[in-house]
Amino acid sequence: MTSKSRNYPLLLASQFLGAFGDNAILAVIVGQLTLLQKAGQITSEELRSRNTIYTSILFVPYVLLAPLAGFLNDRYSKTRWLRGGNLIKILGTLICALSIWFGYSWQAFGYFVVGIGSTLYSPAKYGILPEILPREKLVQANGAVELLTLLAILTGAIGGAVIVDQLPLVACYGLLLVLFGSSLLLNLLMDPTPYDASVKLSVSVQEFTGHFWSMVRAIRLGPILAGTTLFWVCGAAMKINFQPWGLDVLKLPDNTQIALLGLWLSVGVMIGSILAGRWFQVGDLRRTRNFGVGLAASLVVLFAVGQWNLATLGRWVKASVDAGGATHVQLVVLPLVILLLIAAGIAAGLFLIPLNAALQAESDPQKLGKTIAVQNFCDNCGMILAGALVFGCVKAGLSASAVFLVLAVLVIGVVSWLRIPHRKT
Repeated sequence: MTSKSRNYPLLLASQFLGAFGDNAILAVIVGQLTLLQKAGQITSEELRSRNTIYTSILFVPYVLLAPLAGFLNDRYSKTRWLRGGNLIKILGTLICALSIWFGYSWQAFGYFVVGIGSTLYSPAKYGILPEILPREKLVQANGAVELLTLLAILTGAIGGAVIVDQLPLVACYGLLLVLFGSSLLLNLLMDPTPYDASVKLSVSVQEFTGHFWSMVRAIRLGPILAGTTLFWVCGAAMKINFQPWGLDVLKLPDNTQIALLGLWLSVGVMIGSILAGRWFQVGDLRRTRNFGVGLAASLVVLFAVGQWNLATLGRWVKASVDAGGATHVQLVVLPLVILLLIAAGIAAGLFLIPLNAALQAESDPQKLGKTIAVQNFCDNCGMILAGALVFGCVKAGLSASAVFLVLAVLVIGVVSWLRIPHRKT
């Protein structure tokens, strides 16, 4: 097997394990808040504030270090930063584990370090593909990386929730170290890829900044970029809000059930993405705003679920009683909530995918990598904004249900402003 053909499957396996770990460690960190609240050690407001802060920490390095990450992956071998990213994640996980002995707050610094590792790893996983595969296989390879990443996000969030519900904290961090360590081992088995010693940091930063402003000022690309950023604001705010909403409004018993809320939303986004690929031609954005309105409507109905106590409609709870007489909830099914989350996801997918396709199709083909870097930068800024939005709602005394209403108002406001001119213009 040649080095190129060997590197590709090793990359896929490493990427899945790393992305799984990124999402599992967050589930372990915020999952402890559920246990603390149920034990009466923190209030609902403390849970919401901490959940918002910890969930947002990962996005900060992506924003602060975006130009540096691009430079390092252009200047040095991509395989070096695949390894370096995982080494930094392992260090961050070890720092998080210090919380077992020295207090919960150690996890904030540790998770920030994990975010640095993810920031440096992310450009390498895509940038390495043209170096290890022939051109005709790049589309298929990018799709495979995206699919595995999405699968890792879903399974990692649920897996992390399950282990924090079932295992001691030291075992949870032990498993996370095994995940990141396995990903690192796979990277070490990869053959080194080329590097370019002529790349300069100042030039990389100037190119990134210049391309950012050229996109923002473009008559179509600017509004399109605003639309994709809105999607990530909305998605991040919803996922941040799921934990307090699931506990306070839906009365879910554990972290595993709360994690499933994100699963149903993601299922809807996948369905919407598939439908968008079938229904729309690239560049056709005439109906995009309609799906933004549909997303806002779904958020209003989610608000009504808590406001009017609709979550109990069709609710099915399966429980068992152990030998000591204690009752254990095994399964909770909320048909109305599941349908609403899938509907919101479908609207979001139909909103996002035409925008993504237009952004890639209408950008300069020679600068597509920089376009994706700018889009990722804006998306992560949007997710930090989502954290600030939810945190502001908590400090203003709004309920978890009311966060959905505030988000709906934001979506309607942006969509009303988002008048993307016809492509011929």
